[in-house]
Amino acid sequence: MKRLICMLIALAVPGLALEASAQDAYPSRPIRLVVPFPTGGATDLLGRLVAERLSSIYSQRVIVENRPGASGHVGAEQVAKAAGDGYTLVAGTIGIHAAYSLYRKLNYNPAADLQPVMILAEVPNVLLVPPSFPANDLKEFIALARAQPGHINYGSAGPGSSIHMVTELFQLLSGTKLTHVPYKGSGPALVDLMGGQIQVMFENLPTAVPYIQSGKLKAIAVTSVRRDPRLPNLPTVDEAGVPGYAATSWFTIAAPRSVPAALIEKISADLRRVLSTKEAAEEFKKLGIGMVANSPAEAASFIASETEKWDKVIKAAGMQIN
Repeated sequence: MKRLICMLIALAVPGLALEASAQDAYPSRPIRLVVPFPTGGATDLLGRLVAERLSSIYSQRVIVENRPGASGHVGAEQVAKAAGDGYTLVAGTIGIHAAYSLYRKLNYNPAADLQPVMILAEVPNVLLVPPSFPANDLKEFIALARAQPGHINYGSAGPGSSIHMVTELFQLLSGTKLTHVPYKGSGPALVDLMGGQIQVMFENLPTAVPYIQSGKLKAIAVTSVRRDPRLPNLPTVDEAGVPGYAATSWFTIAAPRSVPAALIEKISADLRRVLSTKEAAEEFKKLGIGMVANSPAEAASFIASETEKWDKVIKAAGMQIN
C-alpha cells in the first residue's frame, strides 16, 4: 500500500516522478571526476582512488580528468558550470573551497556554485628541503630564514593552494619571510625542489614520504598537532619552535550547486560505502592519508569554519591576486 501511495504521488507531480526516476537510474553513463591539478600530487592520488572504488560498484566508469590551472580554479569552474545531473564532480581542496578570497576576480563563486559531497580526507604537511640545505632542524631553518629575509624560495601547488596557505601561516607565526614560487601542482614543484631551483616546500605527507625515505629530500617538521606514525622521530612545527602552529591539507569531492540534494546524498552514501571497507582503510593507512568521509552537511559546516580561518590568514598576510 505504501509503495502504491508513493507511485500515485509521483504520478500526480510529474517533476517529482522524473527526479526520482533519474536518481534511481544513476549512473546510466560514465561519470567525470575532474582533478584540477597535474598528475603526481595528493589530489590526483585521491581522485584516482575514489574513481577506482566508485567504478567497482557502478555499472559505469568514473573517469579522472586532470584540468590544472589557477590553483585548481580552472577545473573547479568547469565543474561549477556543468549540468546539475551528478555526472561531473571535482576533487576539491582548501584553495578552491576555503581560500578563494585570495583572488579578487574569479569567473565563478566557489561557495555559491559548488556544494560538497563529502570531506574525503585530511593529511598533514611536512616541511621539506634538499639534502644539501644548511639546516637540519626547525630552529636552524628559522634562524637562517630570519637572517636572510626573502632569500629562501618556497614552492607551492599555486596561489591559494593548501601548500601556499600553510606556508603563509608558518611565516606569520614564525616571523620569517620566504619568497613564494607558485607552480601548477605539487609534482612540478617537487621536481624543482629536488633540483635545487627552490629551497623549501610544505608538501602533503603522502606524496612526500617516498622522497624522504629515499633520501632525495630532507624532512624538518610536520604541520599536524601530533607527530605522524609514519615519521615518529619527526617533530611537529609546534614542538620544534613555533608554538600554536597547526595546519593540515584536506580534500573534498564536490559537485555543481544545481545537483539535487537527494542525488548528492546518494553519491555521498555510495562513497561512504566503498570507503568503509577494510581494504579501503588499509589503503588509506598505507598512503598515510587520514580518511574523513563525512556527510554533505558535516562537510559544509567544516568548510565554513575553515573559510573563516584562512580568510584571517589572507587578510593578516595582505595576500591578494587579481
